Amino acid sequence: MSLRLEMLRAAEKAPEALGDSTPLVAAFFRSHISPDGAGLDRAGNPDLYYTIFALAGLQALRAELPVEPVQDYLRSFGDGAGLDFVHLGALARCWAAIGCERMAPGLAEALLQRIESFRSADGGYDSDRGSAHGNAYGCFVALGAYQDLHSAQPEPLGMVQCLKRLETTDGVWANAPGLALGSTNATAAAVMVLRQLDMPLEYHVADWLHARCHTQGGFLAMPAAPLPDLLSTATSLHALVSMEVVITGALRNRCLDFLDTLWSNRGGFHGHWADEEIDAEYTFYGLLSMGHLV
Repeated sequence: MSLRLEMLRAAEKAPEALGDSTPLVAAFFRSHISPDGAGLDRAGNPDLYYTIFALAGLQALRAELPVEPVQDYLRSFGDGAGLDFVHLGALARCWAAIGCERMAPGLAEALLQRIESFRSADGGYDSDRGSAHGNAYGCFVALGAYQDLHSAQPEPLGMVQCLKRLETTDGVWANAPGLALGSTNATAAAVMVLRQLDMPLEYHVADWLHARCHTQGGFLAMPAAPLPDLLSTATSLHALVSMEVVITGALRNRCLDFLDTLWSNRGGFHGHWADEEIDAEYTFYGLLSMGHLV
């Protein structure tokens, strides 16, 4: 199963916990897609990156997608000329959400050629062309794009070698080589990529992620982070479950309590305790987290 579908299958379980609030969340996601088919960022501006999460949220809730407007919006980007690495990956993912059969002939190949131009010298991927070193997030985005567009990842061993150089002295991963301490999201991304490539993982990785859980629930982005956040919580839970860790007991209860503190009666989730806004991205991470906790 692809990276995208793994996350979607998990998030689809969220309505078991949302219950009567499910239509409210669906309405929130619909409100974050403009009549022109664009996902909206926090300022209400169209953004391909946010379109990913608005579409995925509706899919997870089994709500109807506004396919025709979204298709027109995606077509406005053509083959992605002028888009940065992250938005190229977003364009690929959005096409996968509404159906790659809607793409013009040759478009998938053109998009992947642009993504491949961000391959780093060490075999990974970075948001800057010509980089010597890739990073875990770059590998995650690139592998996801190839999967979304139904193409084989070229030279996957290069990504494995890139991630090897990103290992930290505490036994996990960072987003740059030579660091002593790992980061939660880089580690989660590395876990998901390595699993997709059928590479073995040491069990201490799960222990390290587990230890990032805050005493009041949620996961920290770094060991010394001042407070937990929803992105780190969603990616940690997703990675732990992928390593067959069962989320039960005190860990589950603390994380459910954490999600409760981030819930808004407008139908979305805040990103952390100091975040005053809600958006489609963090709301999808709320569904992903919830899906692993029901």
